[in-house]
Amino acid sequence: MRFLSMIRINENCGLQPSEQLMSDMGKLLEEVTQAGVMLDTAGLRPTSEGVRVRLSHGKISVVDGPFTEAKEVIGGYAVMETKSMEEAIHWTERFLKVHGDEWDITCEVRQLETHPSS
Repeated sequence: MRFLSMIRINENCGLQPSEQLMSDMGKLLEEVTQAGVMLDTAGLRPTSEGVRVRLSHGKISVVDGPFTEAKEVIGGYAVMETKSMEEAIHWTERFLKVHGDEWDITCEVRQLETHPSS
């Protein structure tokens, strides 16, 4: 089963990843990749560099970031291949624990819909 873990952050909290966090994260990502679980992962650039494209009542609108109305934004993601939701949660918990006590982040884990090949 494939799962998407979306990392939700407050991008205005002022915290920047330390060298230790980046080192610990690199070790964890290597472990998850060697375990055959990690398919793709990345951090996202700030919302100030993004846009929102919306369809509403048949009309398209494009709004430049930053998106001030959002308290939390998606700061990154991971796509994992696991045997169960429990295993996806396990790896997500490991990711969160690497951050230590000063961070306040949330990961939303959802199974990806799969479609049979035609």
